[in-house]
Amino acid sequence: MDVASWFISALSGLPPWAVVIFISMLPFIELRGAIPAAMFVYNMPWHEAFLLSVIGNMIPVPFILRYMYDIERIFRRWKIFDRFFDWLFARTRRKAKDKIEKYGYLALLIFVGIPLPMTGAWTGALASYLFAFELRKAFLANFIGVVIAGVIISIVCVTGKAAYLGL
Repeated sequence: MDVASWFISALSGLPPWAVVIFISMLPFIELRGAIPAAMFVYNMPWHEAFLLSVIGNMIPVPFILRYMYDIERIFRRWKIFDRFFDWLFARTRRKAKDKIEKYGYLALLIFVGIPLPMTGAWTGALASYLFAFELRKAFLANFIGVVIAGVIISIVCVTGKAAYLGL
């Protein structure tokens, strides 16, 4: 049994809308996995899959934006996490610094809006924290990026489903 099948069967006692929201809240999966699960596993219409996935994907963002400083401070007490944060933040700064300095919130929006691995609301919220973006503007840029990513994934799923069904 693959991870996706195991995960869906583990949540089988929940209503489908709750599973979709939960899946879209998970880092690394987010709405990139929730929209296809909603459409292909639960046979939800694309607009319902899109809406539930965007809502779920955005739930962690304000908490990350607001509490990441406290979380980092707590975990840095342990040497392994301190080294991990140093590595992660140095890597993120090195890869994104020029784009963030040049384009600011627009770079964040585009980064979140491109539905590729390691891009999304979780990473966008962490980048917002790392580059000290203003909370409301960072939330808005993440939200618009999530909507864009949701539109792209929905189009791919609808097109793929139509092609599969021969419509």
